[in-house]
Amino acid sequence: MQKEALARGLLSISGRRLGEERGRPVELTCVVRTEVQPWRYPPIMDFQYGDWLRSDFESDEESVWQPSPNADLAVLVAMTRMSGRPVIGPPAEELFDPIPATDVERSIIDSLAALRSELDSDTRNVILTLARGWMTVVTGEIRSKEAAATWALGQLPPQHQLPLARARDLYVTGGREDWREITHTRIAAYADYVVSEIKAVGRTRRGLR
Repeated sequence: MQKEALARGLLSISGRRLGEERGRPVELTCVVRTEVQPWRYPPIMDFQYGDWLRSDFESDEESVWQPSPNADLAVLVAMTRMSGRPVIGPPAEELFDPIPATDVERSIIDSLAALRSELDSDTRNVILTLARGWMTVVTGEIRSKEAAATWALGQLPPQHQLPLARARDLYVTGGREDWREITHTRIAAYADYVVSEIKAVGRTRRGLR
């Protein structure tokens, strides 16, 4: 019942049209503290709302209501400990254990397949999340999507820069997504390049070729 009420409220406000512009999309992730404290990998996510799941909520897809392992929680919890601000209650450092750097990297690599599969339905977010994951596995830092995109643009070959530059601009301005000027092939090539770079870093760290 609580999850359904949350979903109904978020469906009505997340990304809604405000005049001619769309509002910012809301992403909400809920965990049960005993499932992530003490920390273990992979963590269990109790509930998540995001606009990429909108059709699943609208069709009452059973999977959106069920707790499930979610590798990406390692990154989310690490980010919350680093820069989260509580609306109510104690700071995140008191609620969550530190997340080992190895689990942060592992979560990024383990999430790649699912993230890549959402490229067509959640293009901007996937492009930016891949850039942030790439920066994190290379530098060990977890930065904002805008900062990570700026870093990644400096690492990318010229032929892969346009999709990320466009996604960063959309993120900063909050403009409506429109990818008609960039071919799907070019967007996919960017994603595949970054995925391969992230995996290469992981293999190097594990001493594999």
